[in-house]
Amino acid sequence: MAAVERIEVTRPFPATPADVFAVLRDPQGHVAIDASGMLQDAEGAPVSAVGDTFVVHMDRESLGDLDMGKYDVTVTICTFEADREIAWKILGRVRPQIGHVYGYRIEPTDEGSLVTSYYDWSDIAPEWRDSGIFPVISEANLKATLGILERTVRRGYPLAAAR
Repeated sequence: MAAVERIEVTRPFPATPADVFAVLRDPQGHVAIDASGMLQDAEGAPVSAVGDTFVVHMDRESLGDLDMGKYDVTVTICTFEADREIAWKILGRVRPQIGHVYGYRIEPTDEGSLVTSYYDWSDIAPEWRDSGIFPVISEANLKATLGILERTVRRGYPLAAAR
C-alpha cells in the first residue's frame, strides 16, 4: 500500500464561492483563518494570478516540533481560478525548497459552497521525503482551518470598513 501523500477535507459553507475566495486570495485572510498558529502576519496585496506572491511572517513554536524561531516565507500562487480554486507553494529559508502545496477548491451549491482544503506533499524534494516530518499539518488542522474559514466568511471578512 502506498503511503498517503495528500490530505483533503471538505465542508459545506452557507456562503457564495466569491465570498469564500475573497478571504483565500487575501494575505491577511490566510493569517485570519490559520488553525496551526504558525502564521503571525502577512504583507502583500490580494493575489489575482498564478505567479503572484506575498510574504508571511511565521513562528513554528505553536507546533513544538522544530526550533526555527520567527522567520518569513514567500507564498507563490501555483493555481488560480477565481472563485473556484487557489493553491500555493512556500519559498522559505531551507534548501532545497520543500515543494509541498496547500490549496482550496470551491464548488457552488444550492446552499452556498462546498469547500475542500488540501495539503499535498507528493512532489517534495527527496531530502525532505526521507526526513520523516511529513505531513507537517494534520488532517485535524485542515478541518479546524475550514471551520475558522467558514466562521470568518460568515462574519463578513474582509470587512468593507477595513478596505
